[in-house]
Amino acid sequence: MMRCFTGWHMATILITFFGVVIAVNLVMARFAVSTFGGTVVDNSYVASQNYNRWLAAAEQQSQLGWKATLSLDGSRRVLVRAAKAGLPVTGLTVSGTATHPLGRAPSIPLSFAASADGDYLARQSLPKGRWKVALILKRDADTLKLFEPVQ
Repeated sequence: MMRCFTGWHMATILITFFGVVIAVNLVMARFAVSTFGGTVVDNSYVASQNYNRWLAAAEQQSQLGWKATLSLDGSRRVLVRAAKAGLPVTGLTVSGTATHPLGRAPSIPLSFAASADGDYLARQSLPKGRWKVALILKRDADTLKLFEPVQ
């Protein structure tokens, strides 16, 4: 005995199909919003106007020959090691800011103290989680800018 295909069957198929499509879209939208790391620049036109100046500053920074590494110590304070030709760069003024990648926590201004071995240690500890640390290392007219994530 054959059953007839009625309008109720078609309605059930359509509702199920579109229900699955909507559910998948909602899940994918949730994943996209929860993992979005933010924009690189807010206004690309304005950023393009500064591009050549940024390139010149990057070249000048590169010619310093300073290499700096960033890490967290056991109490989650930012540790900066700056070196030139393998020797520590001393006499630096180090300042910076730690920002949450998604803006969920307020930015934390960082101040640093020099240690005897040439490292610079932040006075403030960072809360657990991922942070973007922007640092400025200065000595006289020489400047090195760092922008690195830490976790």
